[in-house]
Amino acid sequence: MKVLAIGDVIGRPGRRALARLVPRLREEHGLDIVIANGENLAGGIGITAAGLEELRATGVDVVTSGNHVLRHKDVIPYLEDIECPIVRPLNYPPAAPGKGWCLFGGLLVVNLIGRVFMSSYDCPFRAMDALLEQLPNGARAVFVDFHAEATSEKIALGRYLDGRVAAVVGTHTHVGTTDACILPGGTAYVTDVGMAGPVESVIGDEPEGVIRRFLTMIPERLEVAKGRVGVDAMLVTIDDANGLATDIVRIREVVD
Repeated sequence: MKVLAIGDVIGRPGRRALARLVPRLREEHGLDIVIANGENLAGGIGITAAGLEELRATGVDVVTSGNHVLRHKDVIPYLEDIECPIVRPLNYPPAAPGKGWCLFGGLLVVNLIGRVFMSSYDCPFRAMDALLEQLPNGARAVFVDFHAEATSEKIALGRYLDGRVAAVVGTHTHVGTTDACILPGGTAYVTDVGMAGPVESVIGDEPEGVIRRFLTMIPERLEVAKGRVGVDAMLVTIDDANGLATDIVRIREVVD
């Protein structure tokens, strides 16, 4: 099974990048499943119904999210639709709309959110323990998108789940890391996939506004940057026999 995991998709530039690249990547690598983090689809923050439909039209099979998933209320019916392949973090409060996992083609795609420098969510470690004790029928492998800020928390979760899931890939920081590896137990790991969006930016936003905020400490609305777009992704190969990873490769594509 070949799985492509795409980092946080930033606004219209990110959606444009996926429309250009996902169809080719699917064919070029013989992909079985494409996962993308849609946390920043709508103008760089949150997910709207229109943005979700546009993302799925590019060839994305499953959409994960994070701390901004409930920013726009029109996405809630999609989250509550058991057939719609969009998930919110598993360790959100139980009363929150949506589900924390999606079963697609035998792959159980799970979304978790971190707690360090984030908020008072339930423990992602214990949430995964509970899910792994009662896997849904038909799950042949487990793929985790861990939307978290702290590198240490991400690495710790990767080590904690090593040998129990096929992959733990980090999202949220928008900056791809160079530590992609197969852990000793057979779990593919990377601290952060990166993002899909404008290349000449500060994690997706126009640099000028970000710099002004640092210089003045005056809050202002940030705008998604323009110009060239790129896609950061991880290609993970999973052994169908044991549900563990055999390879993880970083893919970085830039288009006009």
